Amino acid sequence: MAPSRVSFSDQVVTEAKRLGFDAVAIADAREPIEQDVARYESFVDAGMHGAMSWLATPENARARTRLDGDEILAGARSIVCVARRYPRDAENGEVSRSIARYARGRDYHKFLRKRLRRLATFIRSIGAPDGPVRERVHARPLLDEEPILERAWAARAGLGFVGKNGMLIVPGAGSMFMLGEVVTTLELRPTGRPIAERCGSCTRCLDACPTGAFERPFVLDPRRCISYLTIEQRGAVPVEMRESIGAHLFGCDDCQTVCPFNASAGARASTERAVDGDPFAPLARWSLVRLEELLSIDDATWDEWSEGSPLRRAGRAGLARNAAIVLGNRGEPSALPALQKAAAHHDDATVRSMARWAIERIEQEVQKIGR
Repeated sequence: MAPSRVSFSDQVVTEAKRLGFDAVAIADAREPIEQDVARYESFVDAGMHGAMSWLATPENARARTRLDGDEILAGARSIVCVARRYPRDAENGEVSRSIARYARGRDYHKFLRKRLRRLATFIRSIGAPDGPVRERVHARPLLDEEPILERAWAARAGLGFVGKNGMLIVPGAGSMFMLGEVVTTLELRPTGRPIAERCGSCTRCLDACPTGAFERPFVLDPRRCISYLTIEQRGAVPVEMRESIGAHLFGCDDCQTVCPFNASAGARASTERAVDGDPFAPLARWSLVRLEELLSIDDATWDEWSEGSPLRRAGRAGLARNAAIVLGNRGEPSALPALQKAAAHHDDATVRSMARWAIERIEQEVQKIGR
């Protein structure tokens, strides 16, 4: 009897893990996801996308609905969903401590894209024609830059389930993952079924949100979310939100930090990465930078500090604005000279305004102590 052949699906899972992905699952790309699309459309119709206009682009509507059309990959049969874990506790100073965990190291897009491309190349190779009947296999790597509903497909594949905070939770490993996909015309066997939601009566994530951004379980209003306010928001942060931002310079992990699924030992990222080291390790530069310095950096310094970092998304003025708010919330008089200089001379009007707010807040705290 001839030896049994390892299935394409098993080969893909093995290769994905060799490339450094921590979790892999495969689903049929032709399955409809109408309920997920309907929820997304309700989100957009309610205006919750705020300034993120690309989320409401009509041209992307069909791509969100189907993967097997021309918008994503004509004739797609399978979607391979992968997740890469990032560390829960790695930090190297006050600046990195104020950055969301996924963004303390290198920009995840570059290295994840490279590995997804390698996975796509592998899929094409194992499905390459070996005779006149086999058709050519196509495979397209995808990241969060593409208009597909990543978490919906990951949940459909059985990679994890969507928790009350809207994050995909991988049982035994938590939610601190970055997601990616490869859509292919190769017929792959689905690796599992959707996992039932396991949050039960727990509402820790909802209760922990500093700004009350959750309208209800599973429904987040990004316009009130610290990640949106410190990254996507342009211009001034609403007055009523500034105090709630607390010490968050870029992004927020609060709804994940309190999640019991992330408290387990399995939620910690391995420090041994055979393929590319640990790209999420805090960049050394953050150990040398003080928050006050972010208020006065010029374009050249910003380009140097933000090179290869997700923080570039906020922009030089955006990060200076955030730093002023954090310093105001910290309330330490030692920050006043830097804030006063920014209030008088920064080239961005919003930063000057935020610096004045921070100064007033600190001075009020000093007066309270002096009484």
